[in-house]
Amino acid sequence: MKSDFPTSAAPLRLSVLDQSPVPLGRTPREALQHTIELARLADKLGYTRFWVSEHHNTNTLAGSAPEVLLARLGAETKRIRLGSGGVMLPHYAALKVAENFRLLETLYPGRIDLGIGRAPGTDRITAHALNPHNQFRDEDFAEQLMDLRAFLRDDVVADTIHAKVKAAPFTDTVPEMWLLSSSGQSGLFAAHVGAAFSFAHFINPNGGPKMVQTYKERFRPSPELAAPQANVATFVACADTESHARALADNLALQMLKLETGQFTPIGPLETMNIASFSPDLQSRLAYHHTRIVSGTPDKVKAELTALAASYGVDEVVAVSIMHDYEDRLRSYQLLAEAFALNPVQQMLA
Repeated sequence: MKSDFPTSAAPLRLSVLDQSPVPLGRTPREALQHTIELARLADKLGYTRFWVSEHHNTNTLAGSAPEVLLARLGAETKRIRLGSGGVMLPHYAALKVAENFRLLETLYPGRIDLGIGRAPGTDRITAHALNPHNQFRDEDFAEQLMDLRAFLRDDVVADTIHAKVKAAPFTDTVPEMWLLSSSGQSGLFAAHVGAAFSFAHFINPNGGPKMVQTYKERFRPSPELAAPQANVATFVACADTESHARALADNLALQMLKLETGQFTPIGPLETMNIASFSPDLQSRLAYHHTRIVSGTPDKVKAELTALAASYGVDEVVAVSIMHDYEDRLRSYQLLAEAFALNPVQQMLA
């Protein structure tokens, strides 16, 4: 049984969640190539995991099929864990998800994370097109989750489908299961099935530490995980100067403001904003979106991420970076790795 729940003395681990953003003036092909290049870099720099997301019917994010992209990323990397952040389980049959990730685990043993989400990752019309039978009910998700766990474990359950059907390929290892949440409900599911839990602070910056604590308190050990394991994901904008980091964070906050007001356009280049000219309501919303972002020079970002991890009681932070210029994204992850003195794979840097 696995038992690697973080202790207060454990060093902070860093991971990446990449959403394959398509900036203004770029193409989805370029966005996916950037994801591949970023995975190679994260592998070399010593990041723990590299997760990719699932979104549909959008011109701003190119990653619609994590399991397909992960197959390519596995061939491009050597050490880093690879996973979905996450697969939106209600869209799919549990057996198919289990087979997709058992195949990935067979190709890249000991490196695959199966991150599961409940959210649509899109609008309701598109969600209906993906699965016309989805009613978005918690009890349906719970049943799917139990089926998925049984398929991954090769459980034999009398008088059920699991007495006759197994997920192929048959292998001696299984992907590590994570449940993703921005509300806390999936934390309860994770605790019940003995899975790991990732809280999306970059989606909801409120109440996360309490939700992670509840997950820990209710955790039930499983054959795969003896003790609770959790991390927190947040937007990060790290730069060489405070002014540039602030501009990157302002631009991201403005993008989130546009999205919530129905302006579904790709993130544009850095803008010079006269925030003082915004209405009080808009200024308040921008300030709220900044609470989802950790930004600054390396020392400042290191201090804030360390404090964030401590508030959640975790030893791993997943950094999410959406910027118009790919060079800014690369530099942010490079500076972050240097600030935390991650251990690069020397032979891969030669």
